[in-house]
Amino acid sequence: MSETATATKRDSGAAAAPGGGGPGFMSGPIGRNLGLVIALAILCAVGVVTAGDRFADVNNVLTILRLASVIGVVSIGMTFVIIGGGIDLSVGALVALSSVWATTLATQALAEDVHWIVMVLTAILVGAGAGLVNGVVIAYGKLVAFIATLAMLVSARGLAEIIANRRTQIVQDRDFLSFFSGDVLGIPTLVIIWALVSVVGWVLLNRTTFGRRTFAVGGNAEAARLAGIRVQRHTVLLYVLSGVCCGIAGVMMMARTTTGSSTHGTLYELLAIAGVVIGGTLLIGGRGTIVGTVLGVLLLTTLGNVFTLNNLTSSAQAVAQGLIIVLAVLLQMRLASGGGRGRSARGGSGSPAGDAGAGGAGGGAIAAGNAIAAGNG
Repeated sequence: MSETATATKRDSGAAAAPGGGGPGFMSGPIGRNLGLVIALAILCAVGVVTAGDRFADVNNVLTILRLASVIGVVSIGMTFVIIGGGIDLSVGALVALSSVWATTLATQALAEDVHWIVMVLTAILVGAGAGLVNGVVIAYGKLVAFIATLAMLVSARGLAEIIANRRTQIVQDRDFLSFFSGDVLGIPTLVIIWALVSVVGWVLLNRTTFGRRTFAVGGNAEAARLAGIRVQRHTVLLYVLSGVCCGIAGVMMMARTTTGSSTHGTLYELLAIAGVVIGGTLLIGGRGTIVGTVLGVLLLTTLGNVFTLNNLTSSAQAVAQGLIIVLAVLLQMRLASGGGRGRSARGGSGSPAGDAGAGGAGGGAIAAGNAIAAGNG
């Protein structure tokens, strides 16, 4: 069983070095996350030096966590999709659609008669339904994920505008607002929700067969299919999971702004992808961590807070975020370059070798089979 676990880590974790040895420390999950912690610590030091007590104040720290919580939940779902070899550009629009649908007069009237949980369930079901549409179109309709989710982005945002009649809908239920706007032991409820979603995501990705299959599908979809994984069904589930996260984020947005609006979640798709990529998840799939995503989102949010406290423009902040994303991707390429030939030989997701290299697919199938065996063992 120890050999099986080793094969699983080797296939779903960092790429091997060119010489056939194990991965370097910095290319492994611990090394990548340690680098993010150091970068976040440096950024906090800069904030203390430039903004003093305004940055170090407890209220400011809680503000950073509140701001990071909504996009953080969206990024957890995005992590699964990208590790699985896909992309989801519709997450921001799904947050908006979920918030609008959950704050319609009919939904709020039903919530008033029953319980405010009706609004929560409505938002989650709307997100899951839209994610299901994305997954079915991509997995069974064979449409490229970029195009399918781009179409959903436009459609969901337009549907939200139609439902809301281009108006901002106010949340009337005071119990709903008091629950989600409160805190537990001084920690905002929204931050606790983000923490719970992150923990559940970590367990799902690292301690279940579903997570191992996600790594296998993202690393080599054809090999995963040969190993007995139902790739199409798994792909649908990944997008449904992303939609559920968007629904939860929609509820959090409703609580934070006390509104449901078609303008919610604007550019969230870019922020989520940025947080995931900065966190060390490969855009080509097959590798990533939930902890890295959490740190990546915190890094971006803290950067924005430092810029705001120092009265720097949002334009300068956008430039800085762009540079960080580019540097993160370049670092990914450098750390993964040692295993690039191995991935090509296996026929990675979207690689021509995946179609032509039967030997590579067979080897990947063995690794994927080992992943399933480890999950069931």
